[in-house]
Amino acid sequence: MLIVGYSFGIRSERRLCEEVHLNLAYRWFCRLGLEDAVTGPFDILEERHGRFRESDAFRQVFESVVERCMKEDWSAVKALPSTPA
Repeated sequence: MLIVGYSFGIRSERRLCEEVHLNLAYRWFCRLGLEDAVTGPFDILEERHGRFRESDAFRQVFESVVERCMKEDWSAVKALPSTPA
């Protein structure tokens, strides 16, 4: 669910839960069926600030997507500001 939130700019854990609850594409991406319960906002907050805080996984995914876009010569990527590593 965190990848959905980061990808679509959903910063609030509560809003992320609402979006995943209502959006079938998000439910599919999170491997949730129509009857499956969506994780609560406090669980997401715990994961965001706990388990993934020390992880570099999201940065690696982002950098690989940007690299792939640059290889495909997408002009929008060229407009992204560079950030120090």
